[in-house]
Amino acid sequence: MTQEQLLQLLQAVGSGALSAGAAAQQIQGEGRSVQVDEFGRVDVDRVRRRGFPEAMLCQWKTPEEILAIAEVLFQHHGLAFGTRCSPEAAAVVLGKLPGEYHPIARTIRIGQPLPLRFPGRVAVIAAGTSDRPVAEEAAVTLETFGAAVERIYDVGVAGLHRLLDQQQRIAEATLLIVAAGMEGALPSVVGGMFPQPLIAVPVSVGYGAALGGFTPLMAMLTSCAGGITVVNIDNGFGAGLAALTMLQAIERGAGAG
Repeated sequence: MTQEQLLQLLQAVGSGALSAGAAAQQIQGEGRSVQVDEFGRVDVDRVRRRGFPEAMLCQWKTPEEILAIAEVLFQHHGLAFGTRCSPEAAAVVLGKLPGEYHPIARTIRIGQPLPLRFPGRVAVIAAGTSDRPVAEEAAVTLETFGAAVERIYDVGVAGLHRLLDQQQRIAEATLLIVAAGMEGALPSVVGGMFPQPLIAVPVSVGYGAALGGFTPLMAMLTSCAGGITVVNIDNGFGAGLAALTMLQAIERGAGAG
């Protein structure tokens, strides 16, 4: 809030046009978000409410808009994280701010990742190499916000021996994220073999009847392995954040004990 805006607010209270309570709410709300030009309002209070800062969905934003939002997040948190960022947009942002672009995950990070804060590891499992971009979006999200990751890729059900070879690594993980396209069977298999919470990610990879990810989505939603959580198609970020909130709940529970 600028000095002029604050003065106008006080004048409105003085004239009786605005109550003191309403003015207080406006002032208090100002500290929870930051206006960015005419196109955005950044939620800088999300860390307090949710434990993790707001992330940027870079797709459909101009490089200049991404840069402006990243500057606010970096100023408040020392970290800005964006998903679905094009190489061209990343080049513009990284020309002004220090950070890193992950070309496979299509993520951009300004500043350093948060220090490792959660015990254990999250196993990010991908059925095929074509599922890797979505799996990497989940993995990089986890690593950015303080979780350790075990990557287990190309272990789809068409060659089940590949999955069986990784049983020890999967069994040692705290949580599981499983990304699969085509018929989306891998989460059911993994969910039937291991006891950890499992977050399934349908991927828009496959031939015609895969329907751009709808076939694996329906398969995961109707999985015969009970207790599987399913996120939206290609939503690696959502899977990573879901795992982070689970880890945070575990951390709080351990602290309470």
